Amino acid sequence: QVQLVESGGGLVQAGGSLRLSCAASGSIFSRYVMGWYRQAPGKQRELVARIISGGTTNYADSVKGRFTISRDNAKNTVYLQMNSLKPEDTAVYYCNAGVYGLDYWGQGTQVTVSS
Repeated sequence: QVQLVESGGGLVQAGGSLRLSCAASGSIFSRYVMGWYRQAPGKQRELVARIISGGTTNYADSVKGRFTISRDNAKNTVYLQMNSLKPEDTAVYYCNAGVYGLDYWGQGTQVTVSS
């Protein structure tokens, strides 16, 4: 069982920045595929960014060039740096860990971008 705890959400004006953090339990964090997803009201949950154990990343087209995912294996933590935020980035952001075919989710953190 992997437990994930997100932090760093909040209210920000358009053009601003936020950094989300997700702390994970477990002794093999470096093997986890870590991702950030988001879900806006009335919409399906979508992948925002993902980072694999070797550090390779991929991003949704809508956030490329604005968001950066990174991980610190010594701290069992993954980050999502969000810059140039737009109102359409408003959503609940969820941390996800994938390991050995299983998926684990955090409780989510609200990000609200005002225009």
